[in-house]
Amino acid sequence: MHKTAGYGTNGAGTLQKRLLDTLNTALERHLPEQRMFLKSESGTRFIRLRPATSAAILAGGALLMSWTIVVTAIFLMDAISSGNQREQAQRERAIYEARLNALSQERDDRASESAAAQERFFVALDQVSNMQSELLASEDRRTELETGIEVIQKTLRRTIKERDAARGAHETLLAEIEEGAEGTNPTLARAQTADGSVAFLTAALEKTAAERDEAIKFSSEAEQIVSDLQFEMDLNEDRNNRIFQRLEEAVTVSLEPLDKMFRAAGMPTERILDEVRRGYSGQGGPLLPVTKSTSGGASIPDSTSLRANTLLKELDRINLFRIAADKTPVGLPVSGNFRYTSGFGFRNDPKGAGRRMHSGVDFAASRGTPINAAADGVVTFAGWQSGYGKLIKIRHAFGIETRYAHLSKIRLNVGQKVSRGDRIGDMGATGRVTGTHLHYEVRINGNPVNPMTYIKAGRDVF
Repeated sequence: MHKTAGYGTNGAGTLQKRLLDTLNTALERHLPEQRMFLKSESGTRFIRLRPATSAAILAGGALLMSWTIVVTAIFLMDAISSGNQREQAQRERAIYEARLNALSQERDDRASESAAAQERFFVALDQVSNMQSELLASEDRRTELETGIEVIQKTLRRTIKERDAARGAHETLLAEIEEGAEGTNPTLARAQTADGSVAFLTAALEKTAAERDEAIKFSSEAEQIVSDLQFEMDLNEDRNNRIFQRLEEAVTVSLEPLDKMFRAAGMPTERILDEVRRGYSGQGGPLLPVTKSTSGGASIPDSTSLRANTLLKELDRINLFRIAADKTPVGLPVSGNFRYTSGFGFRNDPKGAGRRMHSGVDFAASRGTPINAAADGVVTFAGWQSGYGKLIKIRHAFGIETRYAHLSKIRLNVGQKVSRGDRIGDMGATGRVTGTHLHYEVRINGNPVNPMTYIKAGRDVF
C-alpha cells in the first residue's frame, strides 16, 4: 500500500513537471532562459530564471502597472470633478452675493423713496390744513358781510318807504294851500303852523337820501368784495381739488401695498387695525367752555371738509397699518451675505430620515453672522432645546411667534423687549444640523406658517 501511494505521488509530480517543461519550451522562443550570477568570497552562484518564471514576473509587473494607472486616473478624475464643483459653487456664491447686494440696494432705495414721499405728504397736509383754515375764515367773513348787507338793505327799504310817505304828505299840504284863500282856510293855518315840521321833514328826507346813496355805494362795494371773495374761494377750491386729488392718489398708492401685504400673509386686516386702534386710543385735555360762532347757527360741513375728513381717516388707516407692520415679522433675520438653503414644507431630511415636514426656512452664512429680530416683541425663551440647539423665541402682536435656532451665541434674556433689527444672537451649528445656518420659524397661534410670505410682503412695501 505504501508503494502504491508513493507511485501515485510521483506520477502527479511527473505530470506537473512535464506541463512546466512544455510551458517553458513554448515560452523560450519569446523569453529565453536567464541566469543571474551572485559572486561572493566563498564562490560564485547563479539563479536561473526559467521562461515561465520570467512570464509570471512580467505579468505581475503589468498588473501592478495597470492598477497604478487606474488608481491615478480615478484620483485625477475626482480632483478635476472637485475643482469643477468648487468653481461652480464659487460662481453660484458670486451670483447670490450680487443678487443680495442688488436687493439690498433696492431696499435702501425703496426706504429712501418712502421717507421722501412721507415727508412730501406731511408738507402737503400742512398746506391743506392752512388752506382749509383760510377757507373757513373767508367763509365766515362772507357770511357776516351778507348778513350786514341784508340789514342795510332792510334799513334802506324802510327809509325809502318813509321818504315816499313824507313826500306824499308834503304834496297834499301844498295842494291844499294853493286851493284855499289866505286866512280863511283852516288847512292853511295848519300848514303855516306845520311849516317848521315840513322844513324838518325836508331836511330829514335829504339826509335820508344821502344815507341811501351812501348805503347803495356801500352795498355796491360789499357786493364787489363778495364777488372778489367768491372768486378767491373758487380759486382756493380748485387748488384744493388738485391738492386733494394728488393726496388721494398718494394715499391710494401707499394704502394698497400695505393692505396687500397683510392679505398676502393671511392676516385679517380689519381685525388687525381694530386691535392696533384699541392699543393707541388715548384721549384727553383740559375742559374748556362752550363757544359759539359769530355768524350764528350750527356749522354744516361742506364738501371740502367732508373730503378732508375722509382723507384724514385714510391717513389714520395708513398710520395704523405702519404700526401693525412694525409688530409683524416682515424683516430679514440675517444681516450681511447669506444663502437660502432650504424652504418651508416637505423635504428630504438632510440626515437621511426620509421625507419630513420642515416648519421653517434655512439661511446659511459664516459662523458668528448677526441674527436680528424680525419685528418688535418680547423674548419668551432663550436657551437650549433638543433638536433646535441654542434657541430664541420672541412673542409678537396678533398671536405671532418667531423662532431662531442653531445659534452659537444668545445675546438677550427672557422677558427682554426687542425692536425690529435688534441683534439677538449669532449664527452657529448647535443642535441637529449638518453645518452652520439659521433655522427661522414664524408661528401664528402655535401653527407654523411660511416665513417667506412675510419677508416678501415686507420687501414689496418697505
